[in-house]
Amino acid sequence: MKAHYNFAGGKRGPVLKAPAGKTRITIRLDDDLLRWFRGQVHAAGGGSYQTLVNGALREYVDTKREPLEATLRRVLREELHQDLKRAAGRVR
Repeated sequence: MKAHYNFAGGKRGPVLKAPAGKTRITIRLDDDLLRWFRGQVHAAGGGSYQTLVNGALREYVDTKREPLEATLRRVLREELHQDLKRAAGRVR
């Protein structure tokens, strides 16, 4: 290091503070998952793969919070819709 650099007032830690409601962590993800998320960002023309990971985790958590009755109604609607499409295809 050059002699004229003075780090006497320097502080350890992140240069940028995390925004309110966010916490900086270290996480280990499988390589294939990380490639997929980065690929999605690249295909979209840019952005943050971390935002996509956060969104995927939030979506997963939100589906787990769905009340049982709402889950049953959603699944029945989806299945009924598929069965009606299949039946319509056989009638023609």
